[in-house]
Amino acid sequence: MSKKPQYDPEEIRYPEQKIVNSPLVPEMEKSYIEYAMSVIKSRALPDVRDGLKPVHRRILYAMYEDGLTVDKPFKKSATCVGDVLGRYHPHGDASVYDALVRLAQDFSMRYVLVNGHGNFGSVDGDPPAAYRYTEARLSKLSDEMLRDIDKDTVDWDPNFDETRSEPRVLPSRFPNLLVNGSSGIAVGMATNIPPHNLREVIGACIHVLDDPEATLGDLMQYIKGPDFPTKGIIMGRSGIRAAYATGRGRVVIRARHEFEEFGKDRTRIVITEIPYQVNKRMLIKSMADQVEDKRLEGISDIRDESDRNGMRIVIELKRDANPQVVLNRLFAQTQLQTTFSINMLALVDDQSQPKILSLRHIIDEYLKFQEEVLTRRTRYDLRKAQERAHLLEGLLIAQDNIDEVIKIIRSSYDNAKENLMNRFGLDDVQAQAILDMRLKALQGLDREKLEAEYKELEERIAYYESLLADESKLRQVLKEELQAISDKYGDDRVTEIQDVEDEIDIEDLIEEEECVFTLTQAGYIKRTPVSEYAAQSKGGMGKKGITTREEDVVTDVFTASTHDYILFFTDTGKVYRKKGYQIPESGKTAKGTNIVNILQVEQGERVQTMIHTRDIENETERYLVMVTRNGTVKRLPVGTLKNLRNNGIRALRMEEGDQLITVRETDGARKILIATHDGMAVCFDENDVRPMGRDAVGVRGIRLRKGDYVVGAARARAGRQVLSITEKGYGKRTPVEEYRITNRGGLGIKNYMVTEKTGGVVGIKVVDGSEDLLLATQGGILIRTPVESIRSAGRATQGVIVMRFKEEGDQVISMALTDHEEQAPEAPADES
Repeated sequence: MSKKPQYDPEEIRYPEQKIVNSPLVPEMEKSYIEYAMSVIKSRALPDVRDGLKPVHRRILYAMYEDGLTVDKPFKKSATCVGDVLGRYHPHGDASVYDALVRLAQDFSMRYVLVNGHGNFGSVDGDPPAAYRYTEARLSKLSDEMLRDIDKDTVDWDPNFDETRSEPRVLPSRFPNLLVNGSSGIAVGMATNIPPHNLREVIGACIHVLDDPEATLGDLMQYIKGPDFPTKGIIMGRSGIRAAYATGRGRVVIRARHEFEEFGKDRTRIVITEIPYQVNKRMLIKSMADQVEDKRLEGISDIRDESDRNGMRIVIELKRDANPQVVLNRLFAQTQLQTTFSINMLALVDDQSQPKILSLRHIIDEYLKFQEEVLTRRTRYDLRKAQERAHLLEGLLIAQDNIDEVIKIIRSSYDNAKENLMNRFGLDDVQAQAILDMRLKALQGLDREKLEAEYKELEERIAYYESLLADESKLRQVLKEELQAISDKYGDDRVTEIQDVEDEIDIEDLIEEEECVFTLTQAGYIKRTPVSEYAAQSKGGMGKKGITTREEDVVTDVFTASTHDYILFFTDTGKVYRKKGYQIPESGKTAKGTNIVNILQVEQGERVQTMIHTRDIENETERYLVMVTRNGTVKRLPVGTLKNLRNNGIRALRMEEGDQLITVRETDGARKILIATHDGMAVCFDENDVRPMGRDAVGVRGIRLRKGDYVVGAARARAGRQVLSITEKGYGKRTPVEEYRITNRGGLGIKNYMVTEKTGGVVGIKVVDGSEDLLLATQGGILIRTPVESIRSAGRATQGVIVMRFKEEGDQVISMALTDHEEQAPEAPADES
C-alpha cells in the first residue's frame, strides 16, 4: 500500500510558470552538439601550444600557486587534488588524481612533469596508492612550462565560479605536445600523439627558425621518430614519415631481446624492453596462456626476473626449439610487437578548432606562440623598467635637493606631497616614493646605487625596445632560450629505429590512377576515379557527379593522377601543395571533404584554381603563368615554389579587389591566350611577360571594357583549336591560327559572339579533338562528351548546344578535359 505523500501537491504547482514547447529533434541536436564541443574543447583534446588538456593544465597551475616547486618539500596528493577541484576543475576527484598520477609516471611520460613520492603505479598495471598516502610536487622541467606566467605572457579566463582566474594556456617554454605526446577520445574524434626526444624536437624548432622554408626531409634530419619512455625498437621509417607528412600513420614497435645460452645446448630469450603502453604482467600471462593452449610451441618456462635494476623477462626454450622461429611467433601472437597508430589531432586557433596536424604545422604553431610569449614578456619587462626608471628619476631629484625636500616636508602640515609635486614638477608616484624614502637612503653610497640602477635601467629599456622593433632579434632570443633548455634537460634517444629491408613507402601503397578532382564554392573537395564517368553523346543531360549542399555550386574540376602534385592557388595569391592521393576519395555523388581539413587556409581564404604537375622539385625551365580577374598576368618560375610550407606561401601579390582566376604551366616558349566573359580574347608570346619573384604584382595582360572580366587562359598551340563554352551550354571549337598574335595589354579580338541565348563565356581550353569534355553546372550535374563531337566554327559565332539542362535556371560554371573514353554499346531492350 503506497504511503500518503508528505507534502501538499498544490505546493509544487506554479500557476504563473511559463512552459515553452520545443521540438524534440532540434533540441536533442543542439544539446548534443553543445556537449560534443564541450568534450572536444574542454576535456579530451590538447592545445597545440602547450600540449596539455585542461585538467593537466589546472593541476600544474594549482601546484605552482601553492609553491610546490622542485625546491620545496613534497605535499600530500590529496591536497593537490582538493585544490584543483575547489579552484578550477569541478569534476570527480578520481579524474584529477588519475591525471596527476600519469604526469608522474616515468613509463607513461617521456619527461615527467610531476615528481611523485610513494606508489604511483607500475608498468605491470598495478594501481597507484590512494591520494591520502602519496605525495607530489612539480618536477624541474615543469618550471619551464610555467616560466614567465606572471609576466602577462598568456590570456586568462575566470574559473567556474568566477572567484579566480586561470590561464587559458601555459607559456610552455619547450614544445610539450611533441615531447610528451598526448592521447584522448573526444566525441567523434580521437588523438594519439607519440612522445619524442626533447633535444631532437628543439633542434628541429631551431632549424625552422633558421630556415623558414625547411622541408619535412630537413626536419627528419633532427627528429628521427617517436622516442618512447619504455624504449623498444621501431621497425621501419615509412610509417613515421607518413605520420609527419599527413598527421596520420602507424609505427610498429618491438620489444628488445637477447639470446642467452644456458645448461646443455639450451637457449633462452631475454626481454629487456617492451613496447609503449604494454602491461608487462598481462603480456606474460598472455604468453603463458598460449603456451598452455599449445598455440605457442617450443617454450618450457616463462618467468619475470625484473627488479630495481631493470626489466628482465626470461623465456626458456625446449632443447629442440628453433629460437628464431619461436621469437617470430612471439612477435606475431603477443604484444612483444605492437602497432602505435599516430593521429596528431590538437586544438588550434586559440582552442577554437580541432585539426589534424603535420609535424611542420605543429612546430609552426608552437613557434608562433613562443614569439607571442616573448613579445608579451618583453612588453611587460619594458613597462616595469620604465615605471622603475620614472620613480628613480624622482628619487634622484630628491637626492640633489635633499635639504629643500626635508624643509618642504617639515614645513608641511598634511600637504607635503602636493608641495613636492609643485616645487619639483614631480607626479604622484614620484612624490610618494620620496615621502616613503628612509633616512638611510641619504648616504652617499645609496646615491651611487640609485645612479647605477638608473643607468642599468636605461640600458635595459633600450634593449627591450630594440627587441620589439626587430623580429630577427626576438627570434634569436627564442633560439638561445630553446637551446639552453635543450642543453639543460636534453638526453639521448632511448628508442631505437631499425631500417626494414624492402620497406614500402606510403606512396608505393597507393595505386596510380587517373581521377577527377572536384572543388565546390563552399570549399568541398573530392577525388573520384575517371572510370566512374561513362562518356555520353553531345547534347546529353549528364549524370549526377556531386551532391552539393543547398546553395553550393561546383567551381573547379580537372583530371590528374593520384601521384601528381596538386597546387592550390587561393584568391589571396597564396599557393598550397598536396599529393593527389592525399585528397580523400569519395563516391560519384558524395559531397567530398571540406578543404580546411586538408589545407591550412586562413579565415576567409578561398581556393580559386587548382593545377597539377608531376614533379615540381626539379623543375628549372618551367614557369607558371597566372592571370587575374582584372586582366593582370604574371610569369613565375616553378622552382620558386619547391619549398612549400603547410601554411602556404605567397605566389602573387594583387591589387585590392582583384583575385586570381587561373594558372597555366609553360616551358618559356608558349603563346598565351586570355579570354573574357563578354567574348573578347588576346593572344601574346609569354616572353612578353618577364619572369618575376613571388611577391611581384605582375603586368597588364588584357585591357577590359567596363563590366567585363577574365574567365580563363590557355596555352595556344599551333594546329589545335580553342574550345569555348558558355553559361547556357553552348560551345564551339575555333582553330588557334585564327587568333593573331598581338601585344599584351590591348583590348584584344573577338573570341565569341555572346548573346542572351548563349550567355557569357564560362571558360576556354585548347584541344586537339582527342579528349573528352567534362562540364559541371550550378546544380551539381556533370556531363562527359567527346570534344570531337563539338562543331568547329569561326571566332565570331554562337556555336552549338553542348549541354542541355534538366532544371530551369541551371547553367554551366566550370569545364575540364580528360582522356577520351569509348562509349559502351547500349544494351538491347528486353523484348519480354
